This record gives sequence, C-alpha cells and structure tokens, in this order.
Amino acid sequence: MALMTEKLRAIMALDPDRTEIDFEGIDYSWRRIAATVRAIEDALAAMGLPEDARVGVMLRNRPGHVAAIIAVLSTDRCLVTLNPVLPEARLIADAEGLGLPVVIADATDLARPGVIEALDRAGSAVVEIGPRLEGMRVIQGSVHAAVQTSPGVAIEMLTSGTTGAPKRVPLSRDSFDASFRGFTRYERGRSFDDPPKLNSGCTMIVNPLTHIGGIYGCIGALAAGRKIALLEKFSVEDWVSAVKRNRPAVAPAVPSAVRMLLDADVDPADLSSLRSIISGTAPLSPDLVDAFLAKYDVPICGNYGATEFAGAIAGWTIDDFRARWAEKRGAVGRVHADIEARVVDPETGAPLPSGDEGLLELKGKQLGNDLQWLRTTDRAVLDADRFLFIRGRADNAIIRGGFKIHPDDVVLALNDHPAVRESAVVGIADERLGSVPAAAIILKDGAAEPAESDLKAWLKERLIAYQVPVHIRIVPDFPRTPSMKPSAPGLRALFEGAE
Repeated sequence: MALMTEKLRAIMALDPDRTEIDFEGIDYSWRRIAATVRAIEDALAAMGLPEDARVGVMLRNRPGHVAAIIAVLSTDRCLVTLNPVLPEARLIADAEGLGLPVVIADATDLARPGVIEALDRAGSAVVEIGPRLEGMRVIQGSVHAAVQTSPGVAIEMLTSGTTGAPKRVPLSRDSFDASFRGFTRYERGRSFDDPPKLNSGCTMIVNPLTHIGGIYGCIGALAAGRKIALLEKFSVEDWVSAVKRNRPAVAPAVPSAVRMLLDADVDPADLSSLRSIISGTAPLSPDLVDAFLAKYDVPICGNYGATEFAGAIAGWTIDDFRARWAEKRGAVGRVHADIEARVVDPETGAPLPSGDEGLLELKGKQLGNDLQWLRTTDRAVLDADRFLFIRGRADNAIIRGGFKIHPDDVVLALNDHPAVRESAVVGIADERLGSVPAAAIILKDGAAEPAESDLKAWLKERLIAYQVPVHIRIVPDFPRTPSMKPSAPGLRALFEGAE
C-alpha cells in the first residue's frame, strides 16, 4: 500500500465535522464527503472490482468528483481520467474505446447525447454521483467489459494536448509518493513522513482536475489535511472572492490568469492574505512577475513539471525568491533535491557545462522509469546553483526555408509590445517555405488595435527577419486546453487558408 493511500484513509477519519471543501461559497464537511466516498467504495466492491482495477472518472472541479478521486485512490484502484470538456464525439470515442469496467460521472455529463449508449456498448457499469454530494446511484450495475488492472498505477492521466492529441500517461503510486515527498520540502516545518493530521490554511484548486496541476494540488491538499477552495473554472471575480473568503497564504494562477488579475486592477487589500502565487503549466514572463510584485508585493513562484513527471521537478520557494530573484530572474526555480538534472548536446547527447544551453535530461524516482535518464524536449540552461532556465521547446520548432524558429522566442518579443496582453505563435504550412510562423494576439483592455504592418515593423527591430510572423490575428481569446494553455491545433485552425 502506498503511503499516499494510507494518508487519505487516515485523514478522513480525524474530524468528520471539519470543513474540507469550499465550493461556490458553500462549505462541505469531511462527514458529507466521506459518506459519498463510502457509497462509491461499496458500489465498486459490489461489482467485484479487485485492487488495481481500472476505474474511469469524468472529472470536473466539483465536490462529488473529489469524493470519487478519494474512493478510487484510497482503495488502491487505478483512476483513469476522462475529460468531459471534450466535444461529445471525442468524449464518446474515448469512453467507448477504453472499455473500462466502470465509469463514474455526474448527471450533467451522463445526460449528454450518446454518452450512456457509448458506455453500454463498451460494457461499462455506470455510477452517477451528485456534483455537490447530493447522493450516488448505480445506473448500470453489471460489468460486461473485461476487468482490466494496472498494477501499481495510481492514475492514468491525460496530458493537456497543447501540441497535439492528448495521450494517457500511467503514473505509479511510488511516483506520486516520491513527488509529494520532494514537494513537501518546500513547506517549512513539514515532512511527507509526518503522521496524518489536519492542518490550518487552505489550498485553492483552480486548474482542472483532468490536468496534472489540478489533481496534484487536490491530492496534496487531501493528504496534508488542508482545506480546499475549489473553483470550477477561473474568473477574476470568482478567484478573488475565494481568496477573500478563505484567506490562503498561497494561491495558484497560470500566467494568463495573472495577466487578467493585473488588467482587472484588483484591490491590493483583497489579496492581503497572500504570501505568494504559484504559477505553472505555461511559460511565465519575468516582466509579468516583476509587474505583479511591484503592484502587490506578492512573489509569483513559478515551477516546472509535466504530466509525465507526476508533478513538478523544480520550483521557487518564497525564501529563494526574496533572496535570489534579481540574480536568477527568469528561472523556473531550483531543481528539487531528489531529482538529478543535466543539460546535453542535442546532437551528441554529451553533457554540457553549467550555463550552456541544450536539451534537459532528468533522473529521479518520481519519473517512474527505473532511474534512467529521461530526455525532455525542452531547451534549458542549468546553472551551478541548480536553478533551471527553460528557453523553449525543441519539438515545436518552425523550420522556415531551412531557418529554425522557436515560437517562445517570438512570444517573448510580442509580449513586450505595450498593446499586447498575451500572444501565441504556431507554425503553419507554406507551399514555398515549408512552414511559417503565425501569431494570435490578445490586446490589453482599452488598448488601440495596432496595424499589422506596425506590429511587424516593431518586431523587426527585435527579431531576426525570418522570425517575424507572416500572419497575425487579433483575437478576444485563444483556443485553449482545459489547463488554459493555448492549444496549438486550435491556433493552427485560426489560420487555415491564410496566404
């Protein structure tokens, strides 16, 4: 049994009347959560599902779905995430193709056209949960699909699908234990080996539970015995309201959300409880960090991780930020103590000296690959103090007539324009050059729309000529993945037929 599993079981029993989840301004106690957890566990047991059996959950950021996570993980079964935000055709194809013995979902998703029928064709039993812990009932109680197991796997996690079709990554219980052990070192006075206990404070969960950042934060808060402020999705109003209501010391916000908070000119008094903001999932501009710090005196502690890593492997502590941000500005933080990291030559694989740019390779127990070096697709610099600088991805490079363009380099330049709130760059097919860069831009509130020719002239002063986007679109927002990253396939679709 994994240590994480033991913690989840023990924490639930400590104080049934303690509030564990705040959702839409309503408090949910451990007693209410545990009742739903037990009902789900009893339903799975009645179906004869053994330990390690794969159980699908259509995850939304709602209290009933947190109970489903606990029910699956605390019985050492394997949680297979399904993303109900997907269009119905894709959700149905995914659910039917998996052939899971049972799928847990709430009524809003089971009522979508074709979903129940797809699960019936797949031979899946169906458990309906109340999104706000209203109850649980078995819709289809017979398991007709083969009972598949994933020994030692805690979660089969969908990636965010930023650069292409999402894929499912198996994350072991040992990987999660190792990941949380490393992350807990960032909290003063806490060890992952501490006996289970209820802690003060509050963890805000804003990222979707279908994304590693969301479910990682949720499981971490549950195992730490810390209250959860659960938001179904980000909006400035809801985020600020949750901070004012729960007064967390730390709150999460992806870079695009930080920009929205700045643009909304939030009253500093509303954020007075915050000692820091945690930001991941997308590149974080150091200028954005500086602007937020200047306005609110709240550090934005970035981190770096991935679904395949079972969470973060590097990040900023508040102490490191206050002491070393000026010196290490732009870093994603310091590599965790239990992770080995190196930068290698992309062509030869030879390790490079500290301070040289190359491809990042990692080694650690949480990576779940028998302590082998794992080569990422990220261009990186690792300095002598183990601070990590991510320069962009190597695998989404745009080759324009033989010249290589890294979209992140273009995004950094575009985001410096005084009218630009956020930008995203992708490569699109070009008959003559093979591929050319195209940029989608969100303007700051109240900013006048610059002419495309003026934008290109401005960029030519800051970029090599071949890096300047051939196509530029001003948009109200980007097509995004559930984790609020710009979706590369969606962005390319904006430019279909562009000449």
